[in-house]
Amino acid sequence: MENNIVVGLDIGTTKIAALIAEVTHKEIKLLGVGTHPSVGLKRGMVVNIEHTVDSIRKAMAQAERMAGITAKSVYVGIAGDHVRGINSHAVVAVGRDDHEITDDDVRRVIDAAKAITMPMDREIIHVIPQEFIVDTQEGIRNPIGL
Repeated sequence: MENNIVVGLDIGTTKIAALIAEVTHKEIKLLGVGTHPSVGLKRGMVVNIEHTVDSIRKAMAQAERMAGITAKSVYVGIAGDHVRGINSHAVVAVGRDDHEITDDDVRRVIDAAKAITMPMDREIIHVIPQEFIVDTQEGIRNPIGL
């Protein structure tokens, strides 16, 4: 069962919500739910880290007690005015004789696209490739093997 456990955490301005579920090929079975008022947050921003951590711990503990398990990892939703989406692009050369695109080429182009100047109070938390362009062919979702 442990391999199929998913834990989600929503850190909102008014409440913290934790969900623990078991995922199978047929269904998602809710095992535990925990909520606690958000303390230490104001308009989506952490203003008191200790209070925020305490609110998260209480919501997680409630969900873990209900589910009868201890969470090992958690998916956290991040939202608010402080979160921004930025589009970037990059170009890398494929230098092999067969000119076939590999996982390494994809990693290199993503790393190059992440190499943008960011203000000191910002950081990249997630990268989602939208498309790849190979030899002027646009709209490619997975270029590996081309």
